[in-house]
Amino acid sequence: MKRMLFCLMATMSLLTLSAQSIYDLNVKDASGQDVSLADYKGKVLLIVNTATRCGFTPQYHDLEALYQKYHGQGFEILDFPCNQFGQQAPGTIQEIHEFCTANFDIHFPQFDKIDVNGPNAHPLYRWLKEQGGGGDIKWNFTKFLISSDGRVIGRYEPRDEVGTIDSNMQMYMNPVLSTIMARRSVRRYLDTPVAHQLLETVALAGINAPSAMNLQNWAVRIIEDPSIIATVKDLCRNAPNLICVCAPETGRFDLDAGLLGQNMMLAAQALGLGTCIQTGPIRALTTDPKAQAFRDSLDIPADYKLLYVIAIGYPDEQPAAKPRDDSKVKYIR
Repeated sequence: MKRMLFCLMATMSLLTLSAQSIYDLNVKDASGQDVSLADYKGKVLLIVNTATRCGFTPQYHDLEALYQKYHGQGFEILDFPCNQFGQQAPGTIQEIHEFCTANFDIHFPQFDKIDVNGPNAHPLYRWLKEQGGGGDIKWNFTKFLISSDGRVIGRYEPRDEVGTIDSNMQMYMNPVLSTIMARRSVRRYLDTPVAHQLLETVALAGINAPSAMNLQNWAVRIIEDPSIIATVKDLCRNAPNLICVCAPETGRFDLDAGLLGQNMMLAAQALGLGTCIQTGPIRALTTDPKAQAFRDSLDIPADYKLLYVIAIGYPDEQPAAKPRDDSKVKYIR
């Protein structure tokens, strides 16, 4: 018996480890049919383990309201009844669905009952706990928020208000805010050059950034010539294209140039491109004899200096988000 249990646990662990993303996993719907979570790729998901005889069961009202608010914008709630906590999800999945429909008029999909903890925990919940932190599920109505690219971006305990989830979702449902949240510094790129038309779009987004008195004290040089890029590829992340941002040598124009760069990086993100802003190589790029062809290609005004370079291209990696310290923000009321 112990041997069988060990084998089962090992098999479940292997299934979880083999899942590189949530889209590699399958679940069973209320009819017992397999459903690939890849069907939900591109959508923001809220995954919740529920129960119909729990003190938190009235949260179905709030969940349905959230679903109605955002469903038309690409949002789904995936409901997985679980009977592990106080035996508070009795009955078949059909009975549970009838109860929820009659009492809470829910419209989001409910899936077959599962275990979320222990040796029989579903691979989905093994993955969620591994990616979302916090250890085992503590009770009914624990929620995981999944971004449209399949990352766990929030874990909410049963007592957390659904209104808190609503506030956080604004960052992922609004297209501008979701682009901000999705941008990462990309350091590995495919060899494919970026189409000229896309680079033009990125540049247009950049020069529409605000500048002091609209002086637009910047010079932007976008390098597409592979022979020039080859001379500095070791310095510039091996990206297929480079954006060089320059500003006057005298005066305080760094902020204007920074706003321009941020606009370009966000535009690139929205177009499916990756970027990485670099200041480290500037000294070598402006002094190293090997970078002479690079310098000559810039043709910048004599009284301007190179501030930074943006590597840009099609990403060959998907960097994870790094923690942000929200304690740095103080609200003065």
